[in-house]
Amino acid sequence: MTTATSTTLDSINPATLKVVGTVPVTSVEDIPSIVENARNAQKAWAELGLEARVDLLRPVAKRLEEEADRIGSLITAEMGKSTKEAQGEASYGAQKYASELESAYEAFLPEEVCDENTKSLVYRDPFGVSAAITPWNFPMLMPQQCILPSLVAGNTVIFKPSEETPLVGQAYADILNEFLPEGVLQIIHGADDQGKALVSSDINLVTFTGSREVGAKILTACGPDLKRVILELGGKDALIILDDADIEAAATFAVHNSFRNAGQVCVSTERIYVNDAIADEFESLVISKTEELKQGNPSDNDVAIGPMVSSMQRDIVLQQLDQAIEDGAEVRCGGTTNENFITPTVLTGCSHDMRIMHDETFGPVCCIQRVSNDEQAVELANDTPYGLGGAVFGEVDHAVSIARQLTTGMVGINKACGGAEGTPWVGACQSGYGYHSGRDGHRQFTQVRTVNIPIHQVKPKY
Repeated sequence: MTTATSTTLDSINPATLKVVGTVPVTSVEDIPSIVENARNAQKAWAELGLEARVDLLRPVAKRLEEEADRIGSLITAEMGKSTKEAQGEASYGAQKYASELESAYEAFLPEEVCDENTKSLVYRDPFGVSAAITPWNFPMLMPQQCILPSLVAGNTVIFKPSEETPLVGQAYADILNEFLPEGVLQIIHGADDQGKALVSSDINLVTFTGSREVGAKILTACGPDLKRVILELGGKDALIILDDADIEAAATFAVHNSFRNAGQVCVSTERIYVNDAIADEFESLVISKTEELKQGNPSDNDVAIGPMVSSMQRDIVLQQLDQAIEDGAEVRCGGTTNENFITPTVLTGCSHDMRIMHDETFGPVCCIQRVSNDEQAVELANDTPYGLGGAVFGEVDHAVSIARQLTTGMVGINKACGGAEGTPWVGACQSGYGYHSGRDGHRQFTQVRTVNIPIHQVKPKY
């Protein structure tokens, strides 16, 4: 959580309410000159060529590994992620950096396509100046997914981290800037005013991760100039428990994916549809496993669940909880609050006329609704404007047949929705516009150009 003046932004630990650090707020009036600096630096950065850019960026991996513990501690302090999860994010990001760098390099290599008449050279060139507007819930990983491929492509980047996690964003940018030419990566701090000014400035590409509502505004703002946009937006992920599911495994996953990072994950399980035949056993297991979770100061190594990132986010969740209870949902465990902490809460007796089954909650709440058959589960799971991720638990062939009927970008079978390395992170419906990660995701950061030569004029290679 943060407090701000016109000139400074205080990052406040949501667990202790103490100031972690302070950054200067970027004046809106300064953003045009920041963009101009980025544009002036971009030509030389692009002209270095793909291999030279990658060579400059390779040493970053070692520095991220060296700083992983410090960044992990900052994540815990700034947004309340448990020590285990925060250190995991920082370590994973550092370890993943090198492979993502090489993946982007391979994605951007020129390709040849020939037929009997023409030899085509397919190039993937930079757009120019890009903006990376990133969220607070994964304050290292999400910037990396947006910044790294953009830099490799030859774009310059203006990075606006969330105002809730400015220190993590600054630490990440500082490490990259140890190796980058001046002006290639710049950082701005602030909230809505700075984000709006950046989006409306003379840039070529906007990448944004956040709410559906803000994403729609960005898309509208970019429309008149036809700026390229990559949006990863909200979710209301469904978990379907089929009658042939491993109930123990399903309950374990349901608890983990509902409550990790206090439910503040874009692909958290927010709706559970469980077959009537196994619902009693499933609910009992979910409740008992939830009650085992330890909540408290996230800096304690044995704490699994920390606070909400801010009082504002806490209040959104509490309003949904209160309305759900008023509408007939039953609190089976949790439901209490203390400052920014909400105890992990299991609701049963949920129905699709409840707000909590439609609006993104982004908090530590597990909502369970019973269904009589597969068809009902699919119908309810698809009854949402969102389409980010989801999961189906059951016998594999049965689960896959259900997954193929879901209108989401990613579906996990007896696991979380994330795919194998190299697959894109992609939302469908109103959860995504464009996508990132993997070869195809990296290529979203480039302009495709073809140079086409008459085949009879192509000089042979000796």
